Amino acid sequence: MAMTDTVTREELDTHVDEVFQAAVPYVLIVWNDPVNLMTYVSYVFQSYFGYSKSKAKKLMLEVHRDGKSVVATGSKEKIEADTFAMHEFGLWATFQKADEA
Repeated sequence: MAMTDTVTREELDTHVDEVFQAAVPYVLIVWNDPVNLMTYVSYVFQSYFGYSKSKAKKLMLEVHRDGKSVVATGSKEKIEADTFAMHEFGLWATFQKADEA
């Protein structure tokens, strides 16, 4: 938003909305699938995210038992990249705004 002598209410509202949207984090959701073994899913969480063995196992069990798990939170750009990485590992993953999860 360019700073001028006068700013309209609409410009200010638009800018505030943009700042708010940027501040809302996104979440990465990994979904259960009929293909990948639980040990492999846990391995991916450890190797890609650097999670401890116990945290990776906890998240993997959520995926297995609950059908999904939020495995990461961050900016839209980071979570998009993480989602793509999960697809590269062969996992089913999506992302969405954290306040919609």
